[in-house]
Amino acid sequence: MYEENEFFHFICGKLLGDGSMTKQGSRKARFQFMHTADDFEWTNHCYELLKPFLPLNPPVYKKVNDSRLKKGYSESFFVQSRTSPVISELYEHWYPNEKKKLPLNFLEHYLNEQALAWWYQDDGHLKIVNNVAQKIILSTESFSEEENTWLLHYLFRKFHLRFLRDGQNRLILYDQFQIIYFLHLISPWLHESMNRKAMAAQPIKAIAKRTSIYLPEEIKLNNPTYEINEQLHKLNTLLIDETGSICKDFIFDTFKTFRSTEQPMKSYQIIIQENHRYTLATIRQQTGLTVSKLVEYCFSE
Repeated sequence: MYEENEFFHFICGKLLGDGSMTKQGSRKARFQFMHTADDFEWTNHCYELLKPFLPLNPPVYKKVNDSRLKKGYSESFFVQSRTSPVISELYEHWYPNEKKKLPLNFLEHYLNEQALAWWYQDDGHLKIVNNVAQKIILSTESFSEEENTWLLHYLFRKFHLRFLRDGQNRLILYDQFQIIYFLHLISPWLHESMNRKAMAAQPIKAIAKRTSIYLPEEIKLNNPTYEINEQLHKLNTLLIDETGSICKDFIFDTFKTFRSTEQPMKSYQIIIQENHRYTLATIRQQTGLTVSKLVEYCFSE
């Protein structure tokens, strides 16, 4: 059983995603959400976790004729609440003047990893090309530019995630490390029916023997090949077993705030020893970190 505080995290994610509230005239507000029939398991999962706190009716099947669709109709499951004091209070936060507006104080309190997970499962998309994650999209077109700017700053301040806003007013995450870090953050609350939004196993790409490394100018090297290979032994401490698995919590905690990419950099052409190439490729595959960033880490210790 989840506690009341966790309920507010879940409802926060739901209202950022596909959840909404309606109020007719002088009547009290009701909460509702709807998902496609293919996502019934996710619909039911949300219903089961929210119903201890809200007076929800079970999911109802709906079929709507739509000539624009290939099969001529759409299918969905719809969940709506009855009225309650909690819903009335939420409505005051999210619908001032009877129009939805992001409640910034509410988000400051409740937009955590759990809320982020529910928001992503409702309105997020993971684009994968050739088994490589390209970007994560949060569909925020319905929010104002001002609201999305606030979300950009909050997501960076709270989670160290550097989202950008595209021309459709959506929030986009491009960086490989940040994509994997994002999916690591939300993974405890990713429902099995949403596995399409999870990170698939990334291919291990071989690292060339002769490689360009970019390091901050403050790192002074006289013999780059020798000195870098000597430092790369430190990467072995990141591996937790002989299979090549890594300690993800440590890596993400270490790298999410690790150095600015805007500092002056210097390029080095070096030869990487074979044993280091395997370790670098393994850690890069599991984290999305570049070889240069991993080398830089070795010099920071």
